[in-house]
Amino acid sequence: DKTVSLRKDLSEMHEWITQAEEEYLERDFEYKTPDELQKAVEELKRAKEEANQKEVKVKLITDSVNNFIAKAPPAAHEALKKELDVLITSYQRLCSRLNGKCKTLEEVWACWRELLSYLNAENKWLNEIELKLKATENIQGGAEEISESLDSLERLMRHPEDNRNQIRELAQTLTDGGILDELINEKLEKFNTRWEELQQEAVRRQKSLEQSIQSAQETDKTLRLIQESLAVIDKQLTAYIADRADAAQLPQEAQ
Repeated sequence: DKTVSLRKDLSEMHEWITQAEEEYLERDFEYKTPDELQKAVEELKRAKEEANQKEVKVKLITDSVNNFIAKAPPAAHEALKKELDVLITSYQRLCSRLNGKCKTLEEVWACWRELLSYLNAENKWLNEIELKLKATENIQGGAEEISESLDSLERLMRHPEDNRNQIRELAQTLTDGGILDELINEKLEKFNTRWEELQQEAVRRQKSLEQSIQSAQETDKTLRLIQESLAVIDKQLTAYIADRADAAQLPQEAQ
């Protein structure tokens, strides 16, 4: 009987839709690790593709029902037409929900990858600060050399806040949705602690270098005065020698 066959096809398709809804849309998902999130994205993409492939079967069932209705007595029309309408509505709703959830999870995954990218960039910058601080730890030299080190450190510290703001916003977006919240909070706490510590150390080092520059400048000034004094004395002594002056006749300092 054609009616029985059509109802069987309709029933099987309804079962598949219900199963897909329970499997991918009705369950509560928790994503505590990146692997879980990535796996969920891949599963949902496969489910979306599978649902899209079912469009051919839904079209075949629709054509079969419509062909049957065109030839069958009116009494057989209403029930089958109603079942077909329910099937088409359920199928379209499933595809729409799967597409929506898949898009959302893909955006969440992209958000996580973007967060990692910003964290990596900022940690690379913090590594540079750490190396710079070690290089200026016991710096030797005159005021000019120390000043160059200070300028180099200050240039490195003039780092825009954009990346850190992005990290804060992306992390907030993910944790508000309960996505990877424990892992993200752990990474952020570690990053923020390191950031604060290196910032404080850099400020201390800047002050230390400024003091070193001042001390070096004072030393340079003292040495210059001594050199000038020695030059005057040397000139006087040279003049005495040229005049063949007797040492005993000179002032005690010149003697």
